[in-house]
Amino acid sequence: MSKKKLAVIFPGIGYHKDKPLLYYATKLVKGAGYDVINIEYHDMPQKIKGNAAMMKMAAELAYAQTEEQLKDVEFTEYDDVLFIGKSIGTVALSKWCASEHEINAKQVWYTPVEATFSYTADNVVAFIGDADPWSDVNVIKAKAEAYGIKLFSYPGCNHSLETGNVSVDINTIHEVMNLTEDFIAGRGV
Repeated sequence: MSKKKLAVIFPGIGYHKDKPLLYYATKLVKGAGYDVINIEYHDMPQKIKGNAAMMKMAAELAYAQTEEQLKDVEFTEYDDVLFIGKSIGTVALSKWCASEHEINAKQVWYTPVEATFSYTADNVVAFIGDADPWSDVNVIKAKAEAYGIKLFSYPGCNHSLETGNVSVDINTIHEVMNLTEDFIAGRGV
């Protein structure tokens, strides 16, 4: 009998399920036999970069909308649960998973922000660009190390893990997806 598996995809504010990281991660999990739920946010605040109050508001809205969209999901019916998030989505997923519902899930964090680390998490792999203007990368690295989270950092990459050089960006996405696939499959990273 095969395991019943569920992946929940948490987008960023402007980085939805059809953007490269989430698009390819979704293809990976579908190929691995996971059912997929895509969280969608609406009416999110704009121009939040650098504004702590607006960032907090966005995280609270993302969490509330996540709560509403997942309220009827019976997580206990699944043998394997995976949460994949991008940016503000990593805050919503870490709060929802660890602090509020205590779901034992693997977690993939693409470009987490500092608030993501406000909640305890186990079994996490994370990816960030060292030129990410949305996060203090040194703080992210220190927090990841303190929590024992495997963090991969990409030189010159921004909040989308892109540099502007298409060849470099494709290679980065390729590496991130290989590492994501290995993590999901339990092969370690």
